Amino acid sequence: MTLTFEDFPPGRFGTFGPRHVTRDEILAFAAEFDPQPMHLDEEAAAESMLRGLSGSGWHLCSLMMRMMADGFITRAASLGSPGVDEVRWLSPLRPGDDLMLDVDVLEARASKSRPDLGIVKFKGTVRNAKGEALAEMTSPILIKRREGAV
Repeated sequence: MTLTFEDFPPGRFGTFGPRHVTRDEILAFAAEFDPQPMHLDEEAAAESMLRGLSGSGWHLCSLMMRMMADGFITRAASLGSPGVDEVRWLSPLRPGDDLMLDVDVLEARASKSRPDLGIVKFKGTVRNAKGEALAEMTSPILIKRREGAV
């Protein structure tokens, strides 16, 4: 079943995961995309403000996107996103973390210029197994409206 704009009323949409994160994938992502010492080197990371090896915030955003894609976006009549409104990194991503993603619909409105689609603003909060929020992301997604809903 394809999810349309009408399937995303404001409120809690769902929780997705878990997604286990390994030390090796943290190191591999950092080596290719964010080669800073706190993401690559145990000793340097211990001396950093993060107090230990941590995954890149961009790695965490990539994991959040994958969890959203697996959870619902690939089943939605999504037309893409005009961008991200806000990303906040709240706590470090650590090797061995098991992630869960809470997704809320903050706002859903029909497009004025394109009545065949709506704009749904999502807020995703990714947490570790202890329940600590590691990151939040707020982003609108363009989603087709159900046939005859206009």
